[in-house]
Amino acid sequence: MTIDPTVTSDPWEPAALRARLDEAGQRAGDAGLDALLVTPGPDLRYLCGYDALPLERLTCLVVRVPGDPALVVPRLEAPAAAASPAGVTGLDVVTWDETTDPYALVASLLTDARRVAVDNHMWAEKVLRLRAAMPGVEQRLAGDVLHQQRMRKSPAEIQALRVAGAAIDRVHERMGQWLRAGRTEREVAAEIAEAIRAEGHATVDFVIVGSGPNGASPHHEVADRVIEPGDPVVVDIGGTTRAGYCSDSTRMYAVGDPPADFLAHYDVLQRAQAAAVGHVRPGVTCASVDAAARQVIADAGHGDRFLHRTGHGIGLETHEDPYIVAGNDLELMPGMAFSVEPGIYLPGRHGARIEDIVVCTSDGVEPLNRTTHDLVVLPA
Repeated sequence: MTIDPTVTSDPWEPAALRARLDEAGQRAGDAGLDALLVTPGPDLRYLCGYDALPLERLTCLVVRVPGDPALVVPRLEAPAAAASPAGVTGLDVVTWDETTDPYALVASLLTDARRVAVDNHMWAEKVLRLRAAMPGVEQRLAGDVLHQQRMRKSPAEIQALRVAGAAIDRVHERMGQWLRAGRTEREVAAEIAEAIRAEGHATVDFVIVGSGPNGASPHHEVADRVIEPGDPVVVDIGGTTRAGYCSDSTRMYAVGDPPADFLAHYDVLQRAQAAAVGHVRPGVTCASVDAAARQVIADAGHGDRFLHRTGHGIGLETHEDPYIVAGNDLELMPGMAFSVEPGIYLPGRHGARIEDIVVCTSDGVEPLNRTTHDLVVLPA
């Protein structure tokens, strides 16, 4: 698949959704399944465009193999389903009333089923009630089917991720407006969150501002610590756009001149992140991308200070397959989108991380974040 920067099509077009449903059914059949059962969450939105509320009432997409898919919804939620992209896909919408048993209704659509798969995000209550409604039917996880499908983004999805990446880049470009000595991490984070929305996101998913020693905790987020002159600051931010696709980017800042030892660590980190991004191409494994970053850091004597995997897939979720980690021998294919984010963390002193979202293309890699990887030194 060639990644075309001019693509502007909508990932929620009816034709795209029908193709996703058809592919999901084909994959389910190849896996020996008679149906996929998908409740509110990212898998449901991916397959039919319905971003349904996760309620105690059952909403369930039934992808039958063979057969046409059906969307089972409470009658009071039918207008919301019809107003979503699912409403123009030609899906058979089956409604149920307050006195109806919706689990028996799902079972009635699958009278010949012997093996079904439930989505990985399904509430345990719903899993067990579906099992009770279909006692002779084997249940598996649908992620074994759907995550393989969702890993390879379409050109329209990649375009949506480009838009998300550009939006979060614009926030990083404004960091000098907020980040300075004498302010708390929490104060800075609040203004960053406002900017994430202003620059094109529907929601703020996370804001990590780790100053000085707090930067040594990879998921520190924010505290009331006052930023001091000379502090290195980790800023890791992301959100979800109105199209439903996520951003995630980490850049490093210093408020005034940072310590000399930090600059040495940062040089190592830049080389490690560049090595991992440069390694991305079709056919290499997720583990080998992780190793490309890890080797540079280990050679510099900091291997035990790189605490986490090198990356995670991204799309409708900030964290999804594929995971860029040792032991994952999955080969990269064009259309896979994921983060490359090595880090070096020294407890009690400082930490550093550089993160880009990248896409594996037909002949290499396309980074979706374009702001500088250099340490940005801001006035104290």
